[in-house]
Amino acid sequence: MNSEIYPALSTPVGGAAASAEMLAAVARLVQLYEQLTPQHLDSLHLCYAAQAHFKDPFNDVHGIDSIRQVFAHMFATLEAPRFAVTEQLVQGRQAFLAWEFHFRLRRWRAGQPQCIRGGSLLRFDAQGLVQVHRDYWDTAEELYEKLPVLGVLMRGLRRAGAAPQAQA
Repeated sequence: MNSEIYPALSTPVGGAAASAEMLAAVARLVQLYEQLTPQHLDSLHLCYAAQAHFKDPFNDVHGIDSIRQVFAHMFATLEAPRFAVTEQLVQGRQAFLAWEFHFRLRRWRAGQPQCIRGGSLLRFDAQGLVQVHRDYWDTAEELYEKLPVLGVLMRGLRRAGAAPQAQA
């Protein structure tokens, strides 16, 4: 397997265990996310390296100021956004967090609770700060399928691509 393409897979299963410092860094990040408010955005430097790279299905930014802008935009466009980390795996200086993102939209389906389930692959530097944060979530299932017109098309594509169900 090409470790340049799949750097996270270059460490064999059962590789370097997480240190106490690494576990503390992950716990700090989880606490930041689960308690994130617009007032906490100035605390990102406690968990992120100065030139950290953040990527999700809508954003691809470098640096704490750009990451802060992503979250400021989230608070400006959504009502009551909050993260709940449901699982965490830590190995060496990397971690994977499974999470639920709860929010309400301000315009479409205003006030109706929404939930997106996803995960974050994180790589930390030697100081325990996030260098790389990559979010993974299914935009089709978690977002596009819920939209009025596009949702019909996306659900049809999902059915067309699904394997036939076994008959019991």
